[in-house]
Amino acid sequence: MLEFEGDAPVLDLGLSRCLLVHCFRSTFLGWIGLPFRKVAMAPRSDFSHWSVKDSRKGTPVVVTMENPNYSVLQIDGPDDEQESFRSMDKDRGKNAKQFTWVLLLKAHRAVGCVAWVAAALWTLLGVIKRRLVSRQEAEAQSDKPRKARLLLKLLRMFLALSLIAFAFELVAYRNGWHFPKPNLHLPENLHMPKKIEVQGWLHLAYLSWLSFRADYIAYPIQILSYICIILFVIQSADRMILCLGCFWIKLNKIKPRIDEDPFKSGDGSEYQYPMVLVQIPMCNEREVYEQSISAVCQIDWPKDRLLVQVLDDSDDESIQFLIRAEVSKWSQRGVNIVYRHRMVRTGYKAGNLKSAMSCHYVRSYEFVAIFDADFQPDPDFLKLTIPHFKGNPELGLVQARWSFVNRDENLLTRLQYINLCFHFEVEQQVNGVFCNFFGFNGTAGVWRIKALEESGGWIERTTVEDMDIAVRAHLKGWKFMFLNDVKVLCEIPESYEAYRKQQHRWHSGPMQLFRLCLPDIIGSKISIWKKANLILLFFLLRKLILPFYSFTLFCVILPFSMFVPEAELPVWVICYVPVLMSILNILPALRSFPFIVPYLLFENTMSVTKFNAMVSGLFQLGSSYEWVVTKKTGRSSESDLLEAAERDSKSFALPTLYRGASESGLGELNRLKEQEQRAAARPAVKKANKIYKKELALALLLLVAAARSLLSAQGIHFYFLLFQGVSFLLVGLDLIGEQIN
Repeated sequence: MLEFEGDAPVLDLGLSRCLLVHCFRSTFLGWIGLPFRKVAMAPRSDFSHWSVKDSRKGTPVVVTMENPNYSVLQIDGPDDEQESFRSMDKDRGKNAKQFTWVLLLKAHRAVGCVAWVAAALWTLLGVIKRRLVSRQEAEAQSDKPRKARLLLKLLRMFLALSLIAFAFELVAYRNGWHFPKPNLHLPENLHMPKKIEVQGWLHLAYLSWLSFRADYIAYPIQILSYICIILFVIQSADRMILCLGCFWIKLNKIKPRIDEDPFKSGDGSEYQYPMVLVQIPMCNEREVYEQSISAVCQIDWPKDRLLVQVLDDSDDESIQFLIRAEVSKWSQRGVNIVYRHRMVRTGYKAGNLKSAMSCHYVRSYEFVAIFDADFQPDPDFLKLTIPHFKGNPELGLVQARWSFVNRDENLLTRLQYINLCFHFEVEQQVNGVFCNFFGFNGTAGVWRIKALEESGGWIERTTVEDMDIAVRAHLKGWKFMFLNDVKVLCEIPESYEAYRKQQHRWHSGPMQLFRLCLPDIIGSKISIWKKANLILLFFLLRKLILPFYSFTLFCVILPFSMFVPEAELPVWVICYVPVLMSILNILPALRSFPFIVPYLLFENTMSVTKFNAMVSGLFQLGSSYEWVVTKKTGRSSESDLLEAAERDSKSFALPTLYRGASESGLGELNRLKEQEQRAAARPAVKKANKIYKKELALALLLLVAAARSLLSAQGIHFYFLLFQGVSFLLVGLDLIGEQIN
């Protein structure tokens, strides 16, 4: 029997309906003969009755149940009940409409997201199709057979093994075969099921794989990962010390200064300028030859104390004629300029410079400034660099900093700008101040010719002739100076293909040079700490260890650790320290701070190219002596062009040049026109973006490892592998740099 203590309560609509349901339930249980317990009603959880006045309308109705099992209850009159029902139906309709609109809004967002993902995938598939078609056409035009490289074969093998292991793990996860979160001490704590727990041959194979993995695979990967982590920490410490050195230089305002006018004679009556030779080596530089020659010829220096050598190694005769015509134009304007072309083009840039230095008239010059074909020095370049040599007979090289005309052209140029800013602002400046030694950048520098001659001159044994001559000059005791405030405008590669070839040369050449000059370093007369700096820091740590651990740790060990959880990498190696190092790298270029995440991912992506180049240079493989001229576009901002035109008009008050009417000149012009017509008649080679197989193979490997990390709920590992895999995919499809339509 259901009882209520005290007087019969007066209930509002919600409670009365609950009580009616309660009474119906008790009646039903009474009919079927089951006992019904005394129930205490739960208190109301809403407070809407606080704001409602206690005013009752109508006559109270008392309902008496004839059956003694029921109690008496009292409800409000019909008017109040009808109003309550109407308000509840109204609220219910309003809430239903709101709920429907919320569902429609969420559905709209979901459909938009799905449509965006589908459009992105469709675009990606279209890009892949175009890349494959262009690659097939390029291979059809090329007669050279393409061979699969050793590194690509290894990556394909690793990808196949990872796909097999991932399929195995999916089957194990679906069947629930011992799939806990990875434990770094699994070899001791690994739970192996007993024979009665084995569920078929596939389960037995999986258990055998677990045992084999723990006994034979985990330990070597752990050892390799520990070695890479140690190298990673050492290289990070070196990067931190360089940054602290740069901070010290900025804090104390340390920089080379010129105290007095260096060109005045002893009595101050006249100026004395040294003889300076300026060399512009180039090879098929159709896009940039004109602006570089123009900038060099407008350098503010006495004409009788300056000679410009244009060292043209072009094999295209039309480009030779264009450069020769440009040299002739400036020669008629009074500039002391000569054109040189080698018949035997050996030794690349080093051979070109060596041939130019063998001219008999070079002996009368004291300094030589070198500019690559895309560099445009300011008119005061020599007046800002040459004075540092006066009173400093041990100084052999003054290196200026690069500035870039196309640093904001695309994402690739922005990421390169971050690296190059750190190189000049931190590495070159710190090494110049504290060690008086750094690697010559090959251009935008002034050498004392005596230092070049005593160091053996230019040698064609490597593709990094600039680093070669710098190391040999350092071993002879010459000092170097870096001027961070003197900048020379130049270009950086806009396409990934050009940047990739440049980085291959820059990382294979130092390893070649290290093998060749190691005996000379050991047997030299410089101090022990300078030998240690050259061998341990300059070559091993920054040229060999950096690409080795970057590729091995983040592109090999990390994805493998997803399939061998006993060798899982700690979070600080994957996330915290790389982010800190990226922040340090980006400090010299604070404007590029929004690109810190793409920079971190791109540096790991480039580790494949750098590692491959380092190995080929160290072991003298086929591509170690490969030299490809970096593609230029000849970009100049509008303000640069206007300034150049203004300088040109102010510097020269000569009349307009007239074309010579000699037979040789006319014959040369006719020959040039004939070559241009032949070039126009030839079918043009179709240019297209390429597909890079190594990067694509690593992209698939990292994405498979990311999917495997989801099964074991590894959050940071999953996100790192996912974004790194997408980065490799974009680079492999050549979507990061210049796009050719």
